[in-house]
Amino acid sequence: MKNLLAKFERMINTADETLAAELIPADSIFYAPTSPEPLVGPKGYLSIVEMMRGAFSDIQWHAEDFVADENKIAVSWICTGTHDGNFFGFPATGKKFKVRCMNFYYVDGGKIVKDVGCPDLLGIMKQIGAA
Repeated sequence: MKNLLAKFERMINTADETLAAELIPADSIFYAPTSPEPLVGPKGYLSIVEMMRGAFSDIQWHAEDFVADENKIAVSWICTGTHDGNFFGFPATGKKFKVRCMNFYYVDGGKIVKDVGCPDLLGIMKQIGAA
């Protein structure tokens, strides 16, 4: 699981499409507060990454801690970035943020088949001056 998480961290920090296709099956589903419907497959997951990179071009996620069993990984992420693009209608402020995010990843055959994410969007909004 540690190797899978390390590859996944590299994928979200680089938006690497090849790595996303290796780690995420086409029928995987992802629940994110930014979308009313689950996102599907590597392209769905990367759409969240790209949306965040559009608002914070230097955004980075770092797995601070995790616990895992044979089919599930719970990860505590530290997410940082600088607000240099539009974020939910709020223009760039140049302000930096640092928040904690929590995700549960469900694994089958060494691939991530489901993700339930809980990013601290309110924390981001407060730190960039949008809330």
